[in-house]
Amino acid sequence: MGRRTNTFPIGAAFAAALAGCAPVGDAPAVDDGTATRVDAIFADYAGTSGPGCSLGVMRDGRLIHATGYGTANLDHGIPNGPATIFRTGSVSKQFTAGAIALLAIRGELELDAPVQRYIPEFPDYPDPPTVRHLIHHTSGVRDYIVLMSLAGNRSEDFYTNQEVLDAINRQRELNFTPGAEYLYSNAGYFLLGEIVARVSGQSLREFAESEFFGPLGMTHTHFHDDHNEIVPNRAIGYAPTDDGFRINVTTLDMVGDGGVFTSVEEWVAWDRNLTEGTVGGPEWVALMHERGVLNSGDTIPYAFGISHGEHRGLATVGHTGSWVGYRAAMSRYPEAGYSFVAFCNRSAIAPATLLASTAEIYLEDGMEPVEEAAQDEAPQDTAADEAAPDQSDRDIPHRARYGGSFYSPELDTTYRIEDEGGAGLTLHVGRLDPAALRAESDGVLASERGMTFRFSELVDGRYRAMMVDAGRVKNLRFARTEG
Repeated sequence: MGRRTNTFPIGAAFAAALAGCAPVGDAPAVDDGTATRVDAIFADYAGTSGPGCSLGVMRDGRLIHATGYGTANLDHGIPNGPATIFRTGSVSKQFTAGAIALLAIRGELELDAPVQRYIPEFPDYPDPPTVRHLIHHTSGVRDYIVLMSLAGNRSEDFYTNQEVLDAINRQRELNFTPGAEYLYSNAGYFLLGEIVARVSGQSLREFAESEFFGPLGMTHTHFHDDHNEIVPNRAIGYAPTDDGFRINVTTLDMVGDGGVFTSVEEWVAWDRNLTEGTVGGPEWVALMHERGVLNSGDTIPYAFGISHGEHRGLATVGHTGSWVGYRAAMSRYPEAGYSFVAFCNRSAIAPATLLASTAEIYLEDGMEPVEEAAQDEAPQDTAADEAAPDQSDRDIPHRARYGGSFYSPELDTTYRIEDEGGAGLTLHVGRLDPAALRAESDGVLASERGMTFRFSELVDGRYRAMMVDAGRVKNLRFARTEG
């Protein structure tokens, strides 16, 4: 079988793993009919020949259903189960935010203090972002993952925490005025992890262990800050290929924006703490759910590493995670007393969608009916029908204006734009493969990597400068160096 299921009650051994939890016999059992309907949702990932997920369903702080689908380790045929350890990606952000909230409640840091108070080498921006801005993704700080990619690093390349910090500190511009907008930034949470370390005198891993994981009995949960560390019962991350699967893991040691390893079995203790505040108390619970507020006065859904939402009339709090071959999602329905979590080790899985379908099985009686949209009124996605411009001379007029080398001191990287004749213009950066460029308009090029190049200062028929936008990084300045 590709699935291993534990439906409670299951005995004292598992109960002992959940320190502070009431006896699992107090939790209502899940009937076979419900379990069968849930299995159908995960059926595509239940086979033994591929990776899959572990699922947990909680009611009133008790794990009532825990199930594994697919395989944790394809080399050895080890199945996923409730005790399997997964990398959780950005679901980890709530632990980092929780650490900051705990320090703030204790009076050890100020949420509205500028980041530079705790990280002195952080850039001296005219309108400085605060710790609170970092938490709510309203700081304008450029995303470090995008920055490192723009600097020519491939997904398999190694770089250190110090190199990331140096890259963030080289930036001389923010994406926007702090508090003006919401734009997700992994750099913000990387910096929050650094602030926890500098304020507490412990690494983020040590602080989380002593303040959260230890007290909550999460003995197999940790911030994974050493990629060479052995983790018993770990699921390996995989990516699908044309002929099966390939291992897809990281060699990076950054934590704060991600990096928590945990299991469905242990997650229940954290889920319960978000309601009961065993660690942190009611003030901590309230702060964790406090939404960000923009300069305009508008409230955003994002709180402290978790985001408020709605599902068919029911209020939700949740987050997703996506990194290398791992996918994760957690979703809480506080008014209904239910929570759902899925950790997966296959990159081509959308666990948030799977959890929404699972929640509808358990909560369908309390949900609003699904509104059936008329087929002829459904929005049409025409993007796929539009042919991408080719790279002919007429698509990029005056190609000679663009060619040459451009340097960004903020990336400490040189971009080389070359005219490949009939193939048009291509971008060469570091060890990345060359990327084709196409014309968006005169003086504006775009790449297949989702980058936009805005050129300016035309001198002697050559552009002297350009600005690069790439999603979570805006207005990155480059100046021509030669050619």
